[in-house]
Amino acid sequence: MTYSERLRRETGGFFLKLREVWSEHRLLRWFVYLVLAGILALTIIWILVARNLPDARMLVNYQPALPSVVRGVDGEIVHSFERERRVQLQYDDFPEPLIEAYLSAEDKTFFSHGGVDLPGTINAVIDYATKFGSGERAVGGSTITQQVAKNVLLSNEYSVTRKLKEMVLAREIEDVLTKQQILELYLNEIPLGRRSFGVQAAARAYFDKDVDQLDLHEMAFLAILPKAPERYGRAANAELAMERRNFVLGQMAENDFITEAEARAAQAQPLGLQRQQPGARSADAGYFFESVRRELIDRFGENAEDGDNSVYAGGLWIRTSLDTELQNAARDALRAGLLRYHGNRGWTGPIATLNVDEGNLSGQLASSNLGINYEDWRVGVVTERSGSRATIAFANGDTSPLSGLPDNLKTGDVIAASPSGSGYRVRTVPEISGGFVAEQPFTGRILAMQGGFDSRLGDFNRATQADRQPGSTIKPFVYATGLENGFTPASEVPDQTYCYYQGAGLGEKCFRNFSGRGGGVHTMRWGLEQSRNLMTIHIAMEAGMENVVKTIDRVGIGDYEPYPAFALGAGETTVEKMVSAYSALANQGRQMPATTIDFVQDRTGKVIWRADRRACNNCNMAEWDGNPMPRFAAGGRQVLDPGTAFQTVHMLEGVVERGTATVLRDLDMPLFGKTGTTNGPTNVWFVGGSPDVVAGVYLGFDQPRNMGGYAQGGTLAAPIVKQFISDTREKWSGSPFVAPEGIRMVRVNRLSGKRVFEGWPTDEPKPAVIWEAFKADTEPPIATRQDAIAAKREEVLDLIRRARIGATRSRQSVAAEEPVDFVEEQGGIY
Repeated sequence: MTYSERLRRETGGFFLKLREVWSEHRLLRWFVYLVLAGILALTIIWILVARNLPDARMLVNYQPALPSVVRGVDGEIVHSFERERRVQLQYDDFPEPLIEAYLSAEDKTFFSHGGVDLPGTINAVIDYATKFGSGERAVGGSTITQQVAKNVLLSNEYSVTRKLKEMVLAREIEDVLTKQQILELYLNEIPLGRRSFGVQAAARAYFDKDVDQLDLHEMAFLAILPKAPERYGRAANAELAMERRNFVLGQMAENDFITEAEARAAQAQPLGLQRQQPGARSADAGYFFESVRRELIDRFGENAEDGDNSVYAGGLWIRTSLDTELQNAARDALRAGLLRYHGNRGWTGPIATLNVDEGNLSGQLASSNLGINYEDWRVGVVTERSGSRATIAFANGDTSPLSGLPDNLKTGDVIAASPSGSGYRVRTVPEISGGFVAEQPFTGRILAMQGGFDSRLGDFNRATQADRQPGSTIKPFVYATGLENGFTPASEVPDQTYCYYQGAGLGEKCFRNFSGRGGGVHTMRWGLEQSRNLMTIHIAMEAGMENVVKTIDRVGIGDYEPYPAFALGAGETTVEKMVSAYSALANQGRQMPATTIDFVQDRTGKVIWRADRRACNNCNMAEWDGNPMPRFAAGGRQVLDPGTAFQTVHMLEGVVERGTATVLRDLDMPLFGKTGTTNGPTNVWFVGGSPDVVAGVYLGFDQPRNMGGYAQGGTLAAPIVKQFISDTREKWSGSPFVAPEGIRMVRVNRLSGKRVFEGWPTDEPKPAVIWEAFKADTEPPIATRQDAIAAKREEVLDLIRRARIGATRSRQSVAAEEPVDFVEEQGGIY
């Protein structure tokens, strides 16, 4: 018999014997079936569960989505950009009792299991089986590691498949992370209600404390939240939350984390929950923060998908230039000015109107995010109006009777109201609005910004987005152009009609004083102090309108055509641009870019952007090399000659001393500035300040219309800046403006501009002799006897003119914006 024949014979016998055993032993058959079923089940589980699972190793370098934190000029936190409350801490930052509370509540065997607690899992399976089909949610049975897998790597889907994925991932997570790392990730990521993720954010949301300030009973409360944060965190379920909290305290004592006495003492404490706050702690600087937010989004993106350093997920640290004291003063001063103008004009209409047909007006109001932060005012919606009775509802659902009802108030109107008796009374938000900006001239840092009455009423920022005619506030740059083209502050300029030929098609064009007053020849200084329009036109045309608009463009106000009307403020610009231009004057002609952000750091502290990009060579030398100290190069751009800038500022100081802004004079500190009133008048302005801070403000309706003939920059706008300075006086050094190299201070007759050698300047507002600033070799000659007589005569005539004006104008408006701030131009008034 051959080998192959013998092999076939023996093989056939083996299979025959195996078939006999298979048919005779039923237990063997069942065992094989079970093994095959197990292999098939594992294969299915692999296909359905494990094949496409995320890699647990990604948790080693996991970066959670974090809000961006905003700091003010002093380094204090003033705001955050967040859609969820998140704060990332390290393991050592968590108090040990807090960790023990979570272990007692969630996973007491955490430090001994390998990611899955088998008894807990079996209990969860049994509970799931008993509740299957009932619609009731079974207990989770998840370990802390499994919860990390669910919260970070998986979804919150309620299914057996997700539970199996948790278990597989939990085993992998235990292989790549230490127990401490897992706990750190868990305590930073666990959702705990009130839009809070992680225990630090929850501690702030529920108790307004940091984790290291929490009491034992507060830590135990936070530990009950992972089970049902929305249920335990509601005031209506306080008894249920108390019961669960006390159970956790009992478990902590049973686990020997605390003593029985400590547990009983903590159980006797009330919950002590704080009312839910509408947002993160924030300075009242909504317009400023919105400007910062938009710049950051343009630079880094908004959400996580836009990059690692996005505003709402990147965990940025933003250092801004916001000075909260100046910001509060700017807000209060602008509001006071708006309310003064509004006076007793009565109700001007609702803030908004909601759709009554959609129902749930209180819910609609909550979704609108409208609000107000002024005294005790609140924003509410009228839910019922019947004759002299009405009801107001607020965003939190509270309702109250409403009094002081305007005739046209109706259901659905969103209004401001304040407590009055047993209800609320209608209040009026002024219809007039405006913008305010304060800037540090030698750095360009914007210290304060207010773009309306309250940013919660609307995010339109009138400080940066409202294009308005600046009126006479443009004149300093016309005069600066004149100074750079042959004029001096003592140059004589006619205050008379100016006509020029426009060409064969248009003929002659003339500028005349609207009031018919004026005339004579005066110094350039006097023309700026008194804001004389015709003198401004004479200077602009003699210096060249092409040169004037180049100056205006160079300082960043606007790009205008060379038409004479633009020399009187007919163009459009913003408060921010005007303040930046005046800051260049105060900074000897060097203009720094206006900024709200100093620098930005990523979540690790690395600076990823800074406003000041100047290089400081050799600043980081290990040892001094004996050479002079390294210094930063000058920043910004030189937009005006330093001497020209100082001369302009020196004349503008006269505007405060004896011109159209004398309301500021009693502040008794070196100040410069200029008022402005535009056609109508539709806008009133003031821009000015000191070497430390330059501030600017305008008032006007959002849809421009006549503010009333009495409205002037000196009576409405300048007092706002005065209040701002008065409320922050300690921020102002009182230092004088320093003349640059090449400027010569010469005694001149104030009215004639002639040089004098007799008499000295005094502290009187209108002295006969003043110091005047001249560039080298431009000083006026010595005055003659005839010059002195003519100057005295002009002074007497000026007093007579002022007396006549005072007879027809109120005492308050004598020192206000000059009465010839408008001129006729081909039927239009500018």
